[in-house]
Amino acid sequence: MAVTIKDVAREAGVSVATVSRAINGQGSVAPAVRERVLDVAHRLDYTPHQAARALSSRRTHTIGVVLPDLHGEFFSELIRGIGQVARGRGLHMLLSSAHGDAGEQRVALQAMRGRVDGVLVMAPTDEGARSLAGCLAPALPAVLINTVDPEGRRPWVGVDGYGGARAMVRHLVASGHRAIAFVSGPGDNHDARERLRGYRDELAASLPGVAPRVEPGDFDEDSGIRAATRLLDGDEPPDAVFAANDAMAIGCLRAFAEAGLAVPGDIAVAGFDDIPLARLVHPALTTMRVDIAELGACALRLLLQPAGSADAEGVARTIAPQLVVRGSCLRDRSPRPRAALHASTAPRERGTP
Repeated sequence: MAVTIKDVAREAGVSVATVSRAINGQGSVAPAVRERVLDVAHRLDYTPHQAARALSSRRTHTIGVVLPDLHGEFFSELIRGIGQVARGRGLHMLLSSAHGDAGEQRVALQAMRGRVDGVLVMAPTDEGARSLAGCLAPALPAVLINTVDPEGRRPWVGVDGYGGARAMVRHLVASGHRAIAFVSGPGDNHDARERLRGYRDELAASLPGVAPRVEPGDFDEDSGIRAATRLLDGDEPPDAVFAANDAMAIGCLRAFAEAGLAVPGDIAVAGFDDIPLARLVHPALTTMRVDIAELGACALRLLLQPAGSADAEGVARTIAPQLVVRGSCLRDRSPRPRAALHASTAPRERGTP
């Protein structure tokens, strides 16, 4: 039997009207009472409306968007896609960055209560995802982006990082590469783990007996440079490097160029996401294309689904990335011997060609 608002009111020792005001984020409820009501609603698994119902009231005509960061081409494209749909529906956006901090994410979501008609949230880290249960108002429609819902109730949109990573490794193997290293993302990031899992599984399937070679990264260019430098310092540098995102792959390109290596003649480089810069670097970057703007647009369209529709609760939509082959992975017809590759990585004096 479904839990009703009267059940919550009786358990919390308040009126039905107080429960309604507390859950809907209205300001006329004492903080302690609001917290008690939300705790009871969460414990009783009370959901007054489907989590992803349409924004029927249109009280503010505003959508809240909470992201781990607002800097970088990935987030710019994501916001662009959300903005295109919002503009077409006559909605405004209220943007906030959590800076990868679960506490700031909680503050941002609490500050949006009563100011937005629904929220889109990207909380890719384990801590950020866990904190959502306590800071998303039960009655507030929400869609998660690239975020694992610990309760399994909120609808979400994500990228198939696992399948995309497997596809890239298959491509590199088919191109003749046998020593394929991987630059991973943050260990507490869901996307990063899925891409690493895809790399490991496909390497085992396509090159049985070949040990994976993984260097840690942090989804930024500098960490890609550091990872590439470590790879070149090893006894056997790889003949291909697959980075878990394009920013790190671009860092690898820079490090290899500074070391005097030819890409792809000496070493191939591949990324993931296909940010706009990927096609502008030299050589242009082979990558797994994610329609990042469509990811954001899809999330908002899901948030706007009519109440009671098949898409309004618990739905998961996965966007499959597409392989894009560019110059960074085209094999040189006469590749340099491995000995030459080692020689080219020797330190050079400043000013020497």
